[in-house]
This record gives sequence, C-alpha cells and structure tokens, in this order.
Amino acid sequence: MKKILLSAAIAVFGIGAVQAQDNFGLKGGVNFADLGGDENDVETLTAFHIGGFAQFEISDTFMIQPELLYSSQGAQSEEDSELKFRLNYINVPIMAKLLVADGLSAEIGPQFGFAVSKKLTYDGDSEDLEDIFKSFDYGVGLGASYEFSGGLMLSLRYNLGLANIAGDEFEDIRISNNVGQISIGYTFN
Repeated sequence: MKKILLSAAIAVFGIGAVQAQDNFGLKGGVNFADLGGDENDVETLTAFHIGGFAQFEISDTFMIQPELLYSSQGAQSEEDSELKFRLNYINVPIMAKLLVADGLSAEIGPQFGFAVSKKLTYDGDSEDLEDIFKSFDYGVGLGASYEFSGGLMLSLRYNLGLANIAGDEFEDIRISNNVGQISIGYTFN
C-alpha cells in the first residue's frame, strides 16, 4: 500500500511539473531534525534536504505547491554526539501558499514521508533499524517563503510530525519526526 501511495505521489508530481511548465523549480537546504514524543535523551541532528516542486496558481494571491524531497532526518544522542539515528525519507509536502506581500508567502500543508533507510550510526559503523521505526510518516508543515525577482527563493519551514513512528513492538512509546528547514531554491518561469 505504501509503495502504491508513493508511486501515486510521484506520478501526480510528475504530471503537475509537466503541466506547470513555467512554474516548477528545484530546492535544497539544511534540516534541523529531532525526535519528539517520549524520546527525550536526544538532541538536534543537522542534516539536509533536496528535491523539486511545482506551483499551481489558483488566484493572484493563492497557490498550491506540491514537492518531492529527499530528506535526511533523525536525531543524535544527548550524551554522545557520535551516536546518531539517521532516518532518510522521500517526503511529499503539499503546501497551500498565500501571498501576504510582494514576493512573501505564508505556507501550510500536510506532508507524507516514506522511509528509504533507518540506521543507527556510531563512529563509522551502522546498524539497520528497520524494525525499530515505521516506514510511513505524516505531519503538517508551516512556514514562509520569499521569491526574489529572477526566480531565486528562500524559505523557512517547520514540519511537525503527527505520526507515531515507533515500531509495532514498542506499544507504549510515542516518537515523532520534527524538522526545521532552511531552503534555497530556484523557480523556472
């Protein structure tokens, strides 16, 4: 089922990018990720995201922006910064963007994530965490972006994880992905 959802999301994004030929772009940037919920002995992991987006203009002040991003997330141990939970996702945020001033937009929308790898790393070694974390994630993104004349874009976003990504064997534990993002991008017009 998750593979079907991911394939559908990629197809919708691909069709949208083709149809919105003058409103698509590329973006990338830095993630400040942590694991929320019952996981309180971890701190922020600095990582990255990269991908593309399409923009569908609904009116002069409102647009929908679906994205397809590779996002490195997780957290690092509070006691030993070499011990890291590295959770890598293909994320599909679908942002509603409201133009609030010339070039400045406020954005909010759901995000769906599909894990491509889940590892614990320490001092160059890694261990698979396939059973520790679930493969599907969802949450809500809230942020702002500014598009300069010429297509250069800067955005800030916070993705609040709503799904419990703790594996099924951990019934009494709640863990969620929380990620702050700073992105730079370019819109092809």
